[in-house]
Amino acid sequence: IEDASFQGSGCAISTASVSLMTEIIKGKTEAEAEALFKTFHEMTTGKDEAIQLEAVGKLAVLAGVREYPARVKCATLAWHTLDAALKNEQKSISTE
Repeated sequence: IEDASFQGSGCAISTASVSLMTEIIKGKTEAEAEALFKTFHEMTTGKDEAIQLEAVGKLAVLAGVREYPARVKCATLAWHTLDAALKNEQKSISTE
């Protein structure tokens, strides 16, 4: 991934999440970005509470959203968009 950016607006959590995502995926391979999506999703949804937060770097600041289910969608929407783009999916993106 040579470059990544976003254009849009949203709540503070979604904006922070997409900003961190675009920063961290630059220079990664598609496989690395897919693995990062999986780790981030598991961290924010609470599916894997054993994730070492040091391993996710700056993304660790968003780990607390798992305590607020309504906010998980805010934090993960851009990541679902990234996942769909990596899979070359053309459908609408949803956090459901």
